[in-house]
Amino acid sequence: MSPSEPEPGLRTLKKQRTRQTIADVAIALFLDRGFAQVSVAEIAAAAEVSKPTLFRYFATKEELVLHRFADHLGEAGRVVRDRAAGLTPLDALERHHLAGLAAYEPQTGLTDDPEVLAFLRLVYETPELSAQLLDYVDADADALAEALDPQGGITARLFAAQYVAVRQVLARTAWARLADGQDIAEAGPQAVAETAAAFALLRDGARAQGF
Repeated sequence: MSPSEPEPGLRTLKKQRTRQTIADVAIALFLDRGFAQVSVAEIAAAAEVSKPTLFRYFATKEELVLHRFADHLGEAGRVVRDRAAGLTPLDALERHHLAGLAAYEPQTGLTDDPEVLAFLRLVYETPELSAQLLDYVDADADALAEALDPQGGITARLFAAQYVAVRQVLARTAWARLADGQDIAEAGPQAVAETAAAFALLRDGARAQGF
């Protein structure tokens, strides 16, 4: 190994830190003043980078916020592909969602972290962001459909669309309760019960479709 080999790793780390700094600055400004009221130029100045540099890391203003959802893109598909033998895709997805609730993972909506609740409010209540979020939801549904049926059958696509829609409703419902001040000790069991009810409905259709 030559002495110069570690250098690309250092460059990558620096890029990751720059990207994170830009995103953190942007989200802080959005939370303080509102998404529409903050310009890209202001974000770049506050993050001490140029506008061209900012756009090298984030193609759009919306992406400054929604990149956090990109971290979970394809997760449902991975859960299906990596499920234990004998476990149906839907059972694997339900277990995964319940595990997320138990861990109070932000993507389930069940969290009492004030910063996360404020971030989710920003996304859900900003039209530009909530509309753009649908693109991530669609991409996740496509990835799940491919995991269910690499041939791209309509049945898998319909089931995947149903699942991601249900997951979004569950997450937003859990978030809304906590954002309104409900204690997480009370909201948690409700979220678990609603998950069971939602997956029971999905399971009726899944059995008919072979999932």
